[in-house]
Amino acid sequence: MSHYCELAPGHPFHGPYHDHEYGFPVDDDRTLFERLVLEINQAGLSWLTVLKKREAFRVAFEGFDIERVAGYGEAERARLLADAGIIRNRRKVDAVIHNAGVVQALQAEHGSLRAWLDLHHPLDHAAWVRLFKRTFRFTGPEIVGELLMSTGYLPGAHRDDCPVQARILAAAPPWAHPDTQ
Repeated sequence: MSHYCELAPGHPFHGPYHDHEYGFPVDDDRTLFERLVLEINQAGLSWLTVLKKREAFRVAFEGFDIERVAGYGEAERARLLADAGIIRNRRKVDAVIHNAGVVQALQAEHGSLRAWLDLHHPLDHAAWVRLFKRTFRFTGPEIVGELLMSTGYLPGAHRDDCPVQARILAAAPPWAHPDTQ
């Protein structure tokens, strides 16, 4: 199987994500929540499907506004399940709404989702998976691994010879500094 660094460059959807987002550290909770939402929705589907629907997800979840999504009730759930622009899976929709509330609780306790992640850094993949399974819904090994690689907490997003890797290292992702918290 080819590595993402071979497949993505030049592709209209994969290329920009690979070159400007994948593996770079993320500071703001809204972007971290967006990545969680996208990874949950990718389960069982291709990443290309999710990237093509990304703007529809952004609209459907009101710019990934954590407070608004956490407050969704039955009317919003029904709206999401009827939205052909996104992935209409009840378990995924329910997980996103529930997880928005979890993020709010983590923000209240730790100041931000980012601070909560930093508190637990560094962990290996298996420990991250256990932590996420205790904390969030619909977060298995693939979802957690991709979420944390895409946001700089786990290495492996890019090959060492990929030109993007040097830019990621210059951005000081948490995985490159395992002794800092």
